[in-house]
Amino acid sequence: MAKQLTDQILEYLDHHEEVNSLHLAEIFKENHQKVIGAIKSLEALSDLITTKQISDKKWELTSEGQHVVSYGSHEAIIYNAIPDDGISQSEIMQSVPFAKIGFSKALQAGWITIDKSSGIPVVKKKIASIIDVTQNDLMDLTNLTDRIRNEYKKRKLIQETVVKFIQLEKGPNFTTTIEKQETELTADLLVNDAWKDKKFKPYNFEAFGTTLDVGHLHPLLKVRSEFRKIFLEMGFTEMPTNNYVESSFWNFDALFQPQQHPARDAHDTFFIADPSHSTNFNMEYMDKVKKVHSEGGYGSLGYRYDWKIEEAQKNVLRTHTTAVSARMLYKLTQEGEFKPVKYFSIDRVFRNETLDATHLAEFHQIEGVIADYNLTLGDLIGVLYEFFKKLGITQLQFKPAYNPYTEPSMEIFCFHEGLEKWIEIGNSGMFRPEMLLPMGLPEDVRVIAWGLSLERPTMIKYGINNIRDLVGPKVDLEMVYNNPICRLNK
Repeated sequence: MAKQLTDQILEYLDHHEEVNSLHLAEIFKENHQKVIGAIKSLEALSDLITTKQISDKKWELTSEGQHVVSYGSHEAIIYNAIPDDGISQSEIMQSVPFAKIGFSKALQAGWITIDKSSGIPVVKKKIASIIDVTQNDLMDLTNLTDRIRNEYKKRKLIQETVVKFIQLEKGPNFTTTIEKQETELTADLLVNDAWKDKKFKPYNFEAFGTTLDVGHLHPLLKVRSEFRKIFLEMGFTEMPTNNYVESSFWNFDALFQPQQHPARDAHDTFFIADPSHSTNFNMEYMDKVKKVHSEGGYGSLGYRYDWKIEEAQKNVLRTHTTAVSARMLYKLTQEGEFKPVKYFSIDRVFRNETLDATHLAEFHQIEGVIADYNLTLGDLIGVLYEFFKKLGITQLQFKPAYNPYTEPSMEIFCFHEGLEKWIEIGNSGMFRPEMLLPMGLPEDVRVIAWGLSLERPTMIKYGINNIRDLVGPKVDLEMVYNNPICRLNK
């Protein structure tokens, strides 16, 4: 059948200079897609025909629009269904198709009125006769103005469709007889050099293979993988961060964050209802934390307030992965003699934020921690330069800041060449003695740390302006499919 169709196309084209696929489908009374397939087969033959893809837009009736052409507009049907003495509103609404929109349109046009004098709404004709303009318009879509056409489109009576077809003409090597082209070189063709008299179908080395049905990494996971590689290249060990629920003790108190701090209010933190409290603590360590909060110690005056264990026991969704860092540093002291360590983590944290284009209640925190003897602020700055250099960021600035558990503290800024301005990319500092010494770390051990979000660099890397387009129920899966693998400019 396909062979016969291609012959018919060539025969027709032999007597005409050009033709399009829609016209051929009409002439041969064939499905348009079959005609397209036959043309594609002819295209594979070198310069037999020349083709051009054409797209055309046209307006056509929807199924509801076809109903209007056949039976009249919804408002006209309502009008014609009303007897001379009127009809109850409930009765006509149940007996006429598309009654709701028809009733509204008829009222709007001033064709009908509602009489409520008897207590029951009665619908009556307001004018003696009508002209069904809508039905007349839909019978001939070619003469409609843009305003009327858009109005009918809103009513879903018409729709714009795109028609794609192929325009074809004779090619330089046009002929009506097609010689079958060989697709492979066989042993029979090699005998007596028979292949020399044959034509071979050219191979398309640029053709795409079959799309594999596989999963695709989300942009966040791609960027996370790059950050993880950088930490591992720098000799860091990844911390276990699968514990999303933390006690307030590890999330706040162990970090020397006072119990009256605003971050511990319900409008900033998610508190857990069940189980609402934790009880498994090392009481000796907890007593040291309580003392440094309420009385001071290690050269500090503390906060001088009545520290309550009930506040420390409250369970929360962790607000930062620094709680994990605190656990790891305390665990380090329980293992005996101190050994310098470098830790990192990349995982989720939760804060009771107002959702907007740059904030979510759930996001990822990237954290690096180094514990060693006699570290200084200069060591922290040097490590930060090396870390961000591996991200392709070389222009850094540091601004003094305040954190309850680090002193000194610094906000980290980089110059964004695309935006042509300095933007904040992270926070950093040296953990306070009030946090470290109660754990049992040696007095000459210092801990430097820094953190940044995973979402912000991902949004910059992939040109995403609204964080809700990156995370959440509105994420475009095509974006996940089409975005390339992450390569940071190292």
